[in-house]
Amino acid sequence: MTEAAEASGEGWDSVAEAIRNRMAETRMTQLDIASRARLSLTTVRELQHNLNPRRRRPQTLAAVSEALGWPPDYLATVLRGDRPTPHADEAGDPILQAIDHLGLEIRELRDRVEQIERQLAPEDATP
Repeated sequence: MTEAAEASGEGWDSVAEAIRNRMAETRMTQLDIASRARLSLTTVRELQHNLNPRRRRPQTLAAVSEALGWPPDYLATVLRGDRPTPHADEAGDPILQAIDHLGLEIRELRDRVEQIERQLAPEDATP
């Protein structure tokens, strides 16, 4: 992801979603994360809900990642649009593997539908 895309808020939605999902999985609160990461509650709230997308210090994302039980670079990887290395307990989870497989199939189907739509578009156009 480019720095412009990062600054404009693209990628921060993914970071917020990752944080929300992990909080639900671990049943952690914003206060738990803020305390473990030694950050303000406002910072955690902004990240969780993508309230103020802006460049953050790498240490901030690393602290939140670690507070959530992830490797330090996890959220930075999500922000860049890359696929983060799963945490050890996630790597062998058959349910997560099945979800990843379904996601891949959905993306492939979406690509096929878009290709078909592009092929049919000239036929539907009125002169």
